[in-house]
Amino acid sequence: MPLTPLFAAVDIGGTKIAGALVDGTGRLRHRLQLPTPAREPGAAVLAVVHKVLDQLAGTPDWAAVTAVGIGSAGPVDLADGTVSPVNIPGWRGFPLVAEVAAHPAVAARALPVRLAGDGVAMAAAEHWQGAARGADNALCLVVSTGVGAGLVLDGAVRPGPSGNAGHLGHITVDLDGDPCPCGSRGCLEGLASGTAIARRALAEGWRPPGEDRTARAVATAAAAGDPIALASFDRAAQALAAGIAATAALVDLHRVVVGGGVATAGEVLFAPLARHLDRYAALSYVRGLDVRRAELGTDAGLIGAAALCR
Repeated sequence: MPLTPLFAAVDIGGTKIAGALVDGTGRLRHRLQLPTPAREPGAAVLAVVHKVLDQLAGTPDWAAVTAVGIGSAGPVDLADGTVSPVNIPGWRGFPLVAEVAAHPAVAARALPVRLAGDGVAMAAAEHWQGAARGADNALCLVVSTGVGAGLVLDGAVRPGPSGNAGHLGHITVDLDGDPCPCGSRGCLEGLASGTAIARRALAEGWRPPGEDRTARAVATAAAAGDPIALASFDRAAQALAAGIAATAALVDLHRVVVGGGVATAGEVLFAPLARHLDRYAALSYVRGLDVRRAELGTDAGLIGAAALCR
């Protein structure tokens, strides 16, 4: 009996590197996740990617794999197969596609390797199996360690020539804002990412009851009514609303899907986001945006990486 085709998927972010084998319906097998050594040299980060591939290749299902899909923090360069994640300083113009293609288990079978930015991968996943299903025009955001996004236009995911279309995290929403590691200043990511939410809350005097100083802890405090935590999420929601409204005005969107770790805060994020969108999405054709929570959770990057191979 012939094997059911599978895709090997790798999801690379500033916090974790995940892998899985994914079937044609988006179901995951053999999922694993390892921490990203984001502050170490690029070779150390690649070693974790190879460790993920080693473990996937060691499963009996590897024989059914027909392609490898990678969703990576960006920016990416599809023409050169390189990545330069803002949150992984050791990778600048890093030849990720070539390095993955050279992995022994991938090279032995000459498996094709497909690359996309993590936001594009998330958009591909949510359009295939999640909250953007059936939408002809949508913006899908990942709000986590950073902020990424991807666009669905005319019924298809559109990464653009370089692979970075919709890279919302690095548009300027604060003209006099702080410098960003990307080289610009006042970037959306610097205001709305989980890292930024925690940093702002701490700077304003919030102190967690324990040692957890993450955005998740700030969300817990905000849900309990802590005014500093609420203000930090409100500022993030305002920045997101400005970026979403600007994107909707440019490309005439109808649906917006928000995922990533910060989105798990629920109404702590979505209530102020709706309020600020009422202010910023003022033109008649962008009013009433259909904002939905992502449905695929932390698996979106992996499902999206597999969708690239379809």
